[in-house]
Amino acid sequence: MTIGEIASATNISEYTLRYYEKKGLIRVKRDAIGRRCYEKNDIEWVKFIQRLKDTGMLLRDIKKYAQLRYAGNETMTERLSMLQEHREYVLEQQKKWADYLDNLDKKIVFYQNSITKDKIKPTS
Repeated sequence: MTIGEIASATNISEYTLRYYEKKGLIRVKRDAIGRRCYEKNDIEWVKFIQRLKDTGMLLRDIKKYAQLRYAGNETMTERLSMLQEHREYVLEQQKKWADYLDNLDKKIVFYQNSITKDKIKPTS
């Protein structure tokens, strides 16, 4: 699979895929003339990297996770630990954003009520 095909399949730019490769997040085989040859299972791996990134995992931690993944099944315990720790971080962020949303909703209600009161004020 070419870099263009995996970019299309993952909705991640070719530039980003090259960056992931340069940073050691993905390992890509090359053909006889040096072109990248992605495998089908790379699609889910690239999507997973993006989800980790989207949920706030630092690039250095994603790199560590990737290194462990490429090291094989004997690293599963450490990878599990990393994901459990990241899950706690995501839950903390989720709570923080829920608090922000609650505050925003209260402010919206305040403005809606204030505007409504101003509209129904009796005029003399």
